[in-house]
Amino acid sequence: MTGLKGLQVGESLEAITLPPVSRLDLIKYAGASGDYNPIHTIDEEAEKAGLPGIIAHGMWTMGNLAKLFTPYFEEGFIQDYSIRFKGMVFLNDVITLHAVLDEQGEEELSFSVRAANQDGRDVIKGNVVFCKRFITAAT
Repeated sequence: MTGLKGLQVGESLEAITLPPVSRLDLIKYAGASGDYNPIHTIDEEAEKAGLPGIIAHGMWTMGNLAKLFTPYFEEGFIQDYSIRFKGMVFLNDVITLHAVLDEQGEEELSFSVRAANQDGRDVIKGNVVFCKRFITAAT
């Protein structure tokens, strides 16, 4: 499929599988986001917090989910985005991103979105409303 125009309710966008989560991914995200909680970057601190190892920032995973809509930036924009965290993401996890069209309106498309780990367990579930219209600047 080359765009959203032909997408029917119940059909999926092309799934995206991310490379395995690396410590460097999380260090870079900590710097970009300002979230320096050591459970995301330092093994000993994560273990002190009762975790089996460092975990990815939830917002790192949520931000990656938006990649599903990057191929369609010329057709519109994400108008609304809501998610629920369902599980933790650990180093070396392989996350696959999914979106299914739930409703199709004249100007908006509603999608169910989710991110699942290599075991098929959802780590995030939510909804995206994609607006098919553009806001143009006055000339």
